[in-house]
Amino acid sequence: MALSLSNFLCVGVLLLPFGLLSQAATVTFDWNITWVTANPDAAFDRPTIGINGQWPLPLLNITKGDRVIVNVDNQLGNESTSIHFHGLFQNGTTEMDGPVGVSQCAIPPGASFTYNFTIDQPGSYWYHSHLRGQYPDGLRGPLIVHDPENPYQGQFVDEFVVTISDWYHDQMPDLISSFLSVTNPTGAEPIPDAALFNDTQNLTVAVQPGQTYLFHFINVGAFAGQYLWFEEHTMQVVEVDGVYTEPAAAQMVYLGAAQRMSILVTMKNDTSSNFAFVSSMDQSLFDVVPPTLNPNVTGWLMYNEQAEKPTPALLDDLNPFDDFSLVPQDGEPFAFLNDITYVAPKVPTLYSALSTSTFAANSTVYGTNTNSFVLNHLEVVEIVLNNDDPGKHPFHLHGHNFQAVWRSDEDAGFYDATAANVTFPAKPMRRDTLVVNPNGNTVIRFRADNPGVWLYHCHIEWHVDSGLMATMVEAPLVLQDTLQIPEDHYQVCKDQNALTKGNAAGNTVDFLDLSGQNLPVAPLPNGFTPRGIVALVFSVISAFLGMAAVAWYGAAPLGSSQEKALKNRIAKAEVNE
Repeated sequence: MALSLSNFLCVGVLLLPFGLLSQAATVTFDWNITWVTANPDAAFDRPTIGINGQWPLPLLNITKGDRVIVNVDNQLGNESTSIHFHGLFQNGTTEMDGPVGVSQCAIPPGASFTYNFTIDQPGSYWYHSHLRGQYPDGLRGPLIVHDPENPYQGQFVDEFVVTISDWYHDQMPDLISSFLSVTNPTGAEPIPDAALFNDTQNLTVAVQPGQTYLFHFINVGAFAGQYLWFEEHTMQVVEVDGVYTEPAAAQMVYLGAAQRMSILVTMKNDTSSNFAFVSSMDQSLFDVVPPTLNPNVTGWLMYNEQAEKPTPALLDDLNPFDDFSLVPQDGEPFAFLNDITYVAPKVPTLYSALSTSTFAANSTVYGTNTNSFVLNHLEVVEIVLNNDDPGKHPFHLHGHNFQAVWRSDEDAGFYDATAANVTFPAKPMRRDTLVVNPNGNTVIRFRADNPGVWLYHCHIEWHVDSGLMATMVEAPLVLQDTLQIPEDHYQVCKDQNALTKGNAAGNTVDFLDLSGQNLPVAPLPNGFTPRGIVALVFSVISAFLGMAAVAWYGAAPLGSSQEKALKNRIAKAEVNE
C-alpha cells in the first residue's frame, strides 16, 4: 500500500491566523468505536478497531488551552474498551486518564462514556485504548497540540505527523493467550509481521527544495523500538514527549514504544532526486527473527514526482543519537520486586482513593497486587529502575513528565549512587517515557504536584499484559476534597455490576481487610526460565525513605551495599531540600 502524507498535515496551525490560535476553544469528537477490515501491509485482511467506520484513526489537531470533549460509544459488540490520551497530564482531571481498573471501569459493549478535559501542554502525543492489549488491534492514533508561542515557529514552512508502528496479522486476544501460557516457558514475545508509517507502507511526502519542515514522529507500536533516519539529510531534534529541547543534530534517532520526537529537516536545493527515510524495528528485542521478516518500512521525500523512489542503502551499523544528552529549553537544575504481578482491583484505584476516608493514605487499601505507592502532595519522588533483563524497556509515567537524571550503559548492572561515573546533568531532560538499557538502570525524578492515580509501566504491550506496572496514588486526601466523578463514569460500572466504593476488595466496612481481592495466577510450573517467569511476574521493591521510590524489572533483590548507598543519597537530598 502507499499513502500520501497530505492526510496527516497539521493544517490547523498553518492556516488559522495567529490571533485565532490564541483563543481557547471547545473541540468535541463523537466516536462510534466499531470493527472494520484493514490490510495496511497489503499482506493480510484482518478485523481492526476503527472510529466512525474508518481506519487509520483520525489525527487530532488541538491548540494549547483548548477544552476537549470525546463522546465514546462502544459498538464493538464483543469487547469492552477505554481511551487514554498518552502524555497528557490530566491536571485536575485524573478521572479522564483512561486506564481500566485505575481511573475508571471498562466501557462495555453498547455503553457510552465522555472524556472531558483541558489541554495546557503543547507537543506530540497520541491516544489509545488502555485495556488489556487492545490498542495494537488498531485503537491508536496521533494527537498534536499546537502552540501559538512555539519557540521554533517561523523556522519551518509546513509540519507533518508520522506514526511509526509494528503490525500483527493475528488479533491480540489470541496472541496474549499464547504469550501468557505454560506453553511459552521462555516468555518469548510475539514477533510483529510488519512495520508501518502512518498505518501503511511506501509513504510519500511532497517537499520543496531549500525549505525546512517539522516532522512529528510518534511510535504507536506494541513492542518494537524503532531506528529512524533520513538518507542524506540531517535531523534537528527540537521536542521529545511534549518538551521543547535545545536543537540537537542527529543522523539517526531511536524511539521506544510510546516515545515521540519532533525534528526539523531542511531540504536540498536540487530537485533531480528523491530520498528515502527509513524506520527499522529493533530486532535485538526479538527472541527469534523470522527469515521472512522485513524489519524496515520506507517513505520518500518527493522532490520530483517523475524521478524514481530509490531503494534505501543497507546499513552495517545502527548507531542512534543519544537522546539522554538532550537539553530542555526550560530546564531546571536540580522492581523490589516481591514476586508481585499487577492485578486490577475489584474497585478502580481512583474510586478507592475517594471512598476510604483517611485510610486512603494507607497503601494497603489498594490491594497487594496493584503495586501502589502513596505520594504526599508536592514531595519529590525519585525512581531508580534496575533492569535485570537482557532487553530494552520503555518505561512511561502517567500524569507527569519527569527529569531523566541518569541512564547507564548496557550491562552496567544495578544502580550504584556511589560509583565514580554517576554524574547528573546540570539541566536534565524532561519527558514521560524513557528507555532503560539491557541489564542497565535509570534514575528519574518528579514532583508530586498533580493529585491523582497514575500508572508507571513498561510500554511494551506484552509486558503491560503480564503485569509490569506500578501505581502512584498521589495526594489522595487532596483528591477527596477536590474531585467529583461524572455520573456517566459510574454508570458504566453499574452496567456491568462493577464495584465503585471501598478498598481493592470492595470492602466498605474494614478498609484494611482485603479478603476476596483479585489475585494473580497460580505459581508457575517447574521448567520456566527466568525470563519466562519475568514475563508472568512483575516484582517490585520500594522504599519511600522520605522522598524515593525504588523499582526494577527482574527477580533479584536489592543488595545491602546498594540499599545503604541509596539511603545515604536520599538523606543528603533531604538535607539539601
